[in-house]
Amino acid sequence: MVDATAPAEEAPKKKSKLPLIIGLVLMLMLGGGGFYAVYSGLILAPQDAEAPPKEEHHAEPLPDIAFVPLDPMIISLGTNGARHLRFAAQLEVPSAYQAEVEHLKPRVMDVLNGYLRAVDLRDLEDPSALMRLRAQMLRRIQVVTGEGRINDLLIIEFVLN
Repeated sequence: MVDATAPAEEAPKKKSKLPLIIGLVLMLMLGGGGFYAVYSGLILAPQDAEAPPKEEHHAEPLPDIAFVPLDPMIISLGTNGARHLRFAAQLEVPSAYQAEVEHLKPRVMDVLNGYLRAVDLRDLEDPSALMRLRAQMLRRIQVVTGEGRINDLLIIEFVLN
């Protein structure tokens, strides 16, 4: 039995949470300070942190090319000639061959005129066909001028009326 005269049992005293709070605050402060020291480069920084290497961007020199403009052409299309194609282009050539290509320009114009007259009207109206037509014209021009003289055909104007 329990003695009524015995003092009531005292509840155990709660431990203070102050050391836990102080520990958490110190941990956050030290963690933040360590992060700042590493991030700003105060510690663990490379030796040349004061003078980072400069990246120099050297553009490659442009190739030695020239452009030979072709005279604008108006080509009648179809059997009745009701539709017309207005075409203008330039040839990208190495500078060493510019004079030779200029000399062959009438032949190039003849080849382009003949090819564009022979192309079906449906092919000219298809927007995705322009790349194929351009490749065909470039190949024909390269045959006329000789290999290595023409780098590219730049279409400046391609308008169907």
